[in-house]
Amino acid sequence: MKITKARIHLASIGVLHPVFVEIETDAGISGIGEAGIAYGQGGTAAAGMILDLARRFAIGRDPFRIEELYSEMYDHSFWGKRGGAIVFAGISAIETALWDIKGKALGVPIYELLGGAFRDEVEVYANGWWADATTVDELARAAERTVADGYTALKFYPLARVRAAADRNAIAGSGIKHVDRRMIDADFATDAVRRVAAVRAAVGPDVRLMLDLSGGLTPDETIRLCRRWEEHDILFVEEPADPADIGALRRISQAISIPIAAGERFYTRHDFRDALEQRVLDIAQPDIGNTGGIMETKKIAAMAETYGLRVQPHICGGPIATAAALQIDACIPNFMIQELYPYRPRELFALVDDAPDAKVVGGRMPIPRRPGLGVTLDRERARPFVWAEC
Repeated sequence: MKITKARIHLASIGVLHPVFVEIETDAGISGIGEAGIAYGQGGTAAAGMILDLARRFAIGRDPFRIEELYSEMYDHSFWGKRGGAIVFAGISAIETALWDIKGKALGVPIYELLGGAFRDEVEVYANGWWADATTVDELARAAERTVADGYTALKFYPLARVRAAADRNAIAGSGIKHVDRRMIDADFATDAVRRVAAVRAAVGPDVRLMLDLSGGLTPDETIRLCRRWEEHDILFVEEPADPADIGALRRISQAISIPIAAGERFYTRHDFRDALEQRVLDIAQPDIGNTGGIMETKKIAAMAETYGLRVQPHICGGPIATAAALQIDACIPNFMIQELYPYRPRELFALVDDAPDAKVVGGRMPIPRRPGLGVTLDRERARPFVWAEC
């Protein structure tokens, strides 16, 4: 079997811009993978990186030789070593598509090729449920509605603030983080404390709450706020410092009792190594779409296990990313909980034929049993978003 074509898509759905690739083979089997650059800036760059990597390393090659192709992309792209979001988003999308091809060719889900399943379903936490809320009361009511939909765990951004109504409308429905460090003051900090208290009061003591700070504050501000949030039984605080500043993470971890999660902006096991060795994390959050792909995430999970850490795979994009995360969720012993954006536009989920995002019941999502990723690209719906082919 040989790879014959790569078709790169740069979608635009609401304010999201999911980037994904479909790789075709001469056996009539195709695979899909998604880059972890669905919001923020860099979508076009990630699409271009996928195109460059596919031309140089994938076309004409055997898609079963996944480790070999990954190593070539890592070693010989030049930018792979110490590379960041764009290069690893490209590598991740291609690597995931190769696993999808292999699973489909062998007639098994990807997790069967990685040691088999530990579990048949996973608990998920809802993200993005808060996007339309502009006041503390609206945030509390949104939390109540999400719990009424069956979710038993919620994450939100207590520091998020929009500048004006026009920006509010753009951000609503996307789940995009928005932390402007120039706008943090004493009144805003008090408001952030009130938000967390209001959500906890609205959902009661049994719903698990997580807070994402997006690395937006200084360590002293973060420590002060986290100590005020501790009474509300927070499951974890995510990215309490700039992910590049391990020293700040260490300082915060030594000063607060809330567990610390991070990893969506760590690239490959090499980035995770420093955080693990310095024991500044409690929960590892690799994103399959930018950490290097499925096998790299499996390796990160194994490293985390040796340090006694649980793993909560991060996702930020479309249903291809969700399907990939579920393959890892199924087969690692130290899985914790899965992130999910259940309230994103239905057009996003319709890019594939059987989106797992739409199958949540009682806050739990089943592991797909179909071969490969368990989803197939709807080419007609994806056609308007084709960006390039090679």
